[in-house]
Amino acid sequence: MIKINIVAVLMGFLALVGCSDFEEINIDPKAASVEQVQIEYIINTSITGAQQNPHVAERAFILYWKIAARQWRGNGSLATGGYSDGWSNDYYNSLSDWLKASYLAVNIADEKLEQGTDLPYTGNLKQVARIWRVYLLSEFADTFGPMPLDGYSGVNPNFSDLKSVYYFMLQELKEAAGEINLSDDAKVPEDLSKYDKAYGFDLLKWKKYANSMRMRLAMRLSEVDAQKAKTEFEEAVSGDIMLADDEVFKVKEEGGWSDLTAVMSREWNSQPLSATLNNLYIGLGGVMSADVLEDDLHASIKPANYMGVKYEDHLTSMTNDPSTGFWYDGLHEKMDPRAYKSFIVPGDFDNPNFSFYPSWTNDARTVKRNLVDDEGNVVVEIDATYTWNAAPLGDWGDKASRNKVATYTGTNPRLSQKFRQENDGRIFFAPWETYFLIAEASVRGWSVPISGKEAYEKGIESSFKYWEVEEHLGSYLASEEYNRVGTSVSWEHTTEPTSPVTMDYIDGYTQTPGTVEFNYPKNYLYKNGTVSNDLLTKIITQKYIAQNPWLPLEAWSDHRRLGLPFFENPAVDKPLINLPTLNASNFMTSQVSFFPQRIKYPSALENSNPEGYQQAVGFLGGDDAVLTPLWWAQKE
Repeated sequence: MIKINIVAVLMGFLALVGCSDFEEINIDPKAASVEQVQIEYIINTSITGAQQNPHVAERAFILYWKIAARQWRGNGSLATGGYSDGWSNDYYNSLSDWLKASYLAVNIADEKLEQGTDLPYTGNLKQVARIWRVYLLSEFADTFGPMPLDGYSGVNPNFSDLKSVYYFMLQELKEAAGEINLSDDAKVPEDLSKYDKAYGFDLLKWKKYANSMRMRLAMRLSEVDAQKAKTEFEEAVSGDIMLADDEVFKVKEEGGWSDLTAVMSREWNSQPLSATLNNLYIGLGGVMSADVLEDDLHASIKPANYMGVKYEDHLTSMTNDPSTGFWYDGLHEKMDPRAYKSFIVPGDFDNPNFSFYPSWTNDARTVKRNLVDDEGNVVVEIDATYTWNAAPLGDWGDKASRNKVATYTGTNPRLSQKFRQENDGRIFFAPWETYFLIAEASVRGWSVPISGKEAYEKGIESSFKYWEVEEHLGSYLASEEYNRVGTSVSWEHTTEPTSPVTMDYIDGYTQTPGTVEFNYPKNYLYKNGTVSNDLLTKIITQKYIAQNPWLPLEAWSDHRRLGLPFFENPAVDKPLINLPTLNASNFMTSQVSFFPQRIKYPSALENSNPEGYQQAVGFLGGDDAVLTPLWWAQKE
C-alpha cells in the first residue's frame, strides 16, 4: 500500500478545491482535519474533474486520443507524428490533480480506519477510491508511459517503469474488488449517492467494474508478458464482471462550461469521418443502406461494385488507403448500420442529429464546392449532398490546394450532434468491451466462462442495442461480406478475400466510365500482412467500431498493442517531417514508426523534476518522443 503525507496533501487539496466547494458539505477548509474531511466528496471531486472541462478535453480527448485512434479525420500534429507541449502540459497538470484527489481519498480512509473514527461504510469508500485511482493511473500510463506511484504529495516523486505500474494496478484491482463489503451494514447511505456520478455508490457495480478493468489491463500485457496476462485475466473473469446494459460506467454530461461539459462540444472541431472508420464500415455486415436510411436518401444509393468518381489530379494516391483516389458521389449500397448513427450524411439537414457546428458560419450547410487548377480556375463543381466520403490524412502536396471539396466541413459526414451536447453520459467502460475481451481471451486459449463465438456475438449485440439497430443483428452476424479492408462479420467465415476485385468507376474529368482493379490492403503490423479475416481481426474490428466515439484511448491502445484494426498510412505527396521513415517508396507497407505511440512528457516536468524526468526516459527505453513505443506495445 502506498502511503503519502496526509497533512501536505490535505492542505494542497484544500487549496485546489477552494472554499466554496467545501461549503456544500459544511466543512470550513481552514479548520478541516482528517476526521472532518468526507471521503465521498474527494472521490466526487476526482471523478468530476476527470470528465475533463472543454479546455482540457479539446487537448487530450479530441486532439490527442481521438486523432491517434482515428475516430475522426484530425489532420493535426499527433496524426502525423507531432505534438503540442502546451496541450500536454494542460492535460498533465489536470490529470495530476485528479490523481492527487484519488490518493487523498484512499489515505484519508486509512487514517480514519487506523484512528477508529471510521463509519460502517468507510472501508467501501476506500475500495471505490482505489478502483477509480487505478483508472486514472492507467490513463496516465497509456498516454505518457512510465509514471510515479509515490507522487501527488507536494514533493518531487520517483518514477516507476510501466511493468511495475501495471503490476501495481492489477494488484490494486484484485484487492479492492475482493475487499468490497456487500452486506447491508456496510452500504453507503443513499443520501451520499450524489457524490458518485458514475454508480451512486452501487458497490456491486463498482466490484464488476474493477474486475472488468482488471481484464482490460491484463489483456494489455498479452504481447509482452503473456503468462501474467493470462493469470490475471482468468482470475478476474471468474468473478463478478460487467455484462449488463445498466452497468455501463458513465458520467452524465452537461451544457455550459464546467468539468461536466460534453467532451466533444467544441464547435470548431468538426470531427469528420476518418478514412479508417470508413473502410471498416463499407460493406461490413451486408446490411442494405436502404433499410437504415430515410426514404429521401434512397435515390443516392449506388451499386455495390461502384468505386466512385476518379479525380487523379485532385485526390491523393500516395497512401495505402484502399479507397483513395475516388470521390464517392452517392451512398454505399451496404454499410455497417452504426455508421449512419455515428456520422450524418452531408446535406441531410432534417436529420435531428445533423451537426450544424460551427454555428457562426454556413460551413456545415455548404455542400457545393469546387475542384480548381493551379491558377484557381474551376475545373469541376461538386455537389456533396447525400454523398459519403472520408479523406485520408497526411500531406497531399499540390493536390490539397486544388481540392476545395474533400476536406471541407459541409462535404463530409460528421459526428452526430447527440455526442456534441448534453447527453446521457460519457462512457468510460461498457459491457461490449467485457465481451470482446472474453472473445480475445478465448482465441488465445485462456480459460473463459463462455465460448469465443458467444462472447463475440454478445459484444456486437450489446453495441447494436446501444445504437438502437438491433433489428439488423441476425443478418449482420451471419454476413460473409467483406469490408474495404477484407474483414467479414461471421465468426465461422475466416476465408481470406481474393484480390483484385473489378470495380466500376467514372473519370471525373471526361465522364467516361471504366473499370479499376481494387486490391484489399495488407496490414503489415499484424502477422506481416498475411491475414485480414482471422478471428482476432474480427474481434478487434468490432471492438474498435463499438468503442467509437467514447473510448479513443482504448482504441488507440489496441492498435498500438496489436496493429489492429487496419490504419491507413498518412499521404506522403510531400514528406512528413515528423514521420521520417514513411516515404514515397514504402507507403504501401506498414511500420510501427508510421503511427504515434505515446505523448511526450511536458517540458515543465523536466524543468521541475529533472531527476524524475531522467528516470522516466530511462524506463522508456528510447527517446522521449511520440514515436517511442510503450513497454506493452513493443514488437520484435
